[in-house]
Amino acid sequence: MSFFARMSPVAAVSALGVALGGAALADDAPDAGTVLATVGGVEITVGHLILSQQALPEQFQALPPETLFDPLLEQLIEQTALMLAGADSIGMRERISIENNRRSTIANAVLNRAAEEAITEDSLAVAYEAFVAEFEAEGPMPEYNASHIIVATEEEAQALRDELDDGADFAELARAHSTDGAAAGGGSLGWFGPGVMIPEFEDAVAGMEVGEIAGPLQTQFGWHLVILNDTRESRAPELEEIRMELEQSIRRQAGEAEIARVLEGVEVTRTSLEGLSPSMLMRPELLDD
Repeated sequence: MSFFARMSPVAAVSALGVALGGAALADDAPDAGTVLATVGGVEITVGHLILSQQALPEQFQALPPETLFDPLLEQLIEQTALMLAGADSIGMRERISIENNRRSTIANAVLNRAAEEAITEDSLAVAYEAFVAEFEAEGPMPEYNASHIIVATEEEAQALRDELDDGADFAELARAHSTDGAAAGGGSLGWFGPGVMIPEFEDAVAGMEVGEIAGPLQTQFGWHLVILNDTRESRAPELEEIRMELEQSIRRQAGEAEIARVLEGVEVTRTSLEGLSPSMLMRPELLDD
């Protein structure tokens, strides 16, 4: 069991403090391959300690390296000794778990490397040009800037509408009476395009003139009063506005391309599934030996 896992956070911090008097990693350690200990011929390196630290629960990761070094090294020494002692005695469940973890780790590393290599300023520029071309092909769409007041009943909404008709300030009434999160901003909903708001609300806004007030209007959320502040036609966002989305798209495409590439270079033989049922997924006892 992990040294850290068998202790409460408070107890662990107290115990770790005792380790300050032990060995500490020198500031000028050469690299991740520097050997810190050898157990039965198996090396434990700085790299092993770094990854062990990164795998710690969050409350331990914040501890200083001088505090963590000795316990982490001792934990790896214990684990290595246990691994050597039990390597020939683990069951099918553990063997398959090791195979799956190795498969997943290597596969993810290959995909991440392909994705990182695919993201360049040139590839982003190409992706952005394609995005703009598609955006412009669809044509400009109307966008609306509106504010609203939402209350529970039609009577409340009508009373506020009467105040607005008498010249009351929309934003002030929204701050005083509206029941949703937009109230603090005077009821402002910002800019939005088609498909963002619920149909009843969008239909009302689409038929309004700038400065016009509509309502009381009922939706599933309550009774609204709406004022249209402004309208405009949509524009393609700048590259920096959608950089993260473009990078995600490039990553996904690069990953799919890498999977297709490696599958082309390897022979895949699928065993006949005749007589086998998908229900076998729900039989973990098959792993018991």
